[in-house]
Amino acid sequence: MDNKRDYLRVGKATDLKGRDYKLYRLLEILPGFLSLSTLIVLFVLSYFKPVFVAYFIIAFDVYWLLLVVYMAIFLISSYINLRRGLKTDWHSRCINLSYGKYDKEKASPKSLARQGVTWEDVWQLIVFPTYNESEEIIRASLQAVANDNFPNNKKIVALAVEARAGAEGRKRAENIKREFKDKFYYFDTFFHPDGIEGELKGKGSNQAWCVKQLKKEFLDKEGFDYERILISIFDIDTVVRSGYFYALTYKFLTVDDPFRASYQPIPVYHNNVWGAPFFSRVAASSNTFWQMIMQVRQESLVTYSSHSMTFKALAEIGFWSPKSVSEDSRIFWHSLLFYNGNYRVEPIYFDVSMDVTCDTNLSQTAVSLYKQQRRWAWGVENIPYLLFNTIKSWRNPGFKKNTVIWHIFIQLYGFHAWATNALIIALLGWMPMFLGGDRFNATVLSSNLPIVTQNLMSVAMVGLLLSAVISSLLLPKRPPQYTIWKNIFITLEWLLIPVVIIIFGAVPCLDAQIKLMRGKYMGFWVTPKARN
Repeated sequence: MDNKRDYLRVGKATDLKGRDYKLYRLLEILPGFLSLSTLIVLFVLSYFKPVFVAYFIIAFDVYWLLLVVYMAIFLISSYINLRRGLKTDWHSRCINLSYGKYDKEKASPKSLARQGVTWEDVWQLIVFPTYNESEEIIRASLQAVANDNFPNNKKIVALAVEARAGAEGRKRAENIKREFKDKFYYFDTFFHPDGIEGELKGKGSNQAWCVKQLKKEFLDKEGFDYERILISIFDIDTVVRSGYFYALTYKFLTVDDPFRASYQPIPVYHNNVWGAPFFSRVAASSNTFWQMIMQVRQESLVTYSSHSMTFKALAEIGFWSPKSVSEDSRIFWHSLLFYNGNYRVEPIYFDVSMDVTCDTNLSQTAVSLYKQQRRWAWGVENIPYLLFNTIKSWRNPGFKKNTVIWHIFIQLYGFHAWATNALIIALLGWMPMFLGGDRFNATVLSSNLPIVTQNLMSVAMVGLLLSAVISSLLLPKRPPQYTIWKNIFITLEWLLIPVVIIIFGAVPCLDAQIKLMRGKYMGFWVTPKARN
């Protein structure tokens, strides 16, 4: 590759040659190597140096307790902000901006609102990529967009369909088009051809094809201003709450440098939450809480799943790479590096609802959830991407090294913790007693280790209790077929989180990292969607 910008479209080491290939492969090995080394070293030292490991475990438990407290503060703060955001009349606040009430609305001095841009100048472009999802799921998502109180004559909606879905997929798309073609300013379906050379079969290549075709066939012909288009890429099961597009538009109009930002709502998994298996609910809620915490820690926030950005930025970077599995976060990393570190994610304290993983039966749901979590954990592919492109961009004029290095550190730490923390607490913490032999079991530390660990973990259970309470507060209204006992059971399910985060957290994450180490690249696995 001659152009350094071409490196931003790399999906994996095999896209490169020579020294670049060797470097990228080493970087792909790094995350898994760090995680496995941590676990193996602690296991081996539990036999040779059990006292050292015991002290390490106690220190780690203290760290975990402090982390729980730290995260609990952010979770409470994010929950308060979310409730406040959902109660806000974003339509009225957008109107206030149009009348120049900047002081009341606290618009940035360099914002678009102060430059005379109003919400009426903004277009909403919404893209729904789909493969084999049912008409019921597609219809619910599109109807929610139609029901949103932002004017439908300012909405451009595209259904990005995989041609490999065959005749059934085409029939579903045609039925949906007949139903929704007159509900928006523009609605159309785009069929992504199968087997395009150099593409990975997945959501990213599908939506890239769709948006490029939409740009050529409609936006450019109609003379749309890219600076006035906000594009939202939604998973096909994403159901927006009315008011989302006004909340998005308000944020866009009031922040500094709005074209160097993506906009991230809070994902909740409520579409089928009442009928899903307990382990799927707990895993989904844990993911929601992590995203809520990251909303408060904006410097670490990354785009996830359904999010929005400006069409201007998307067109400038050349749309999504068709070679990445984790396209939802990769678009942020691509933008961050393209703009030399001058790109960020703005949190929107407003939720969008998606499906809890649910398949045809309990065992199949467990398998599907594991595969879904492993695919999410495949976001570890972005670590070598970040490191490699940082090396290539290091001497770029204006490259914000500190910002990018911070993001790299957070990603390395996050994936390492995801793969190892639960295993260290639940399993390796007991290894000195099992492997240390008489030389360790005869010490005072041996008898105190389980007591100290148990006490620290008991205090940390406060975080678990907080999670259960907030999860209950976030739940949608209980359907009539369920009794109050369902609410009680859903709350008590949080007692099983230690098991859930190992089986559907640490293990699939470690699995993904080992696959990346070995160069066994994953494809895009589509999570089955069933609603009971």
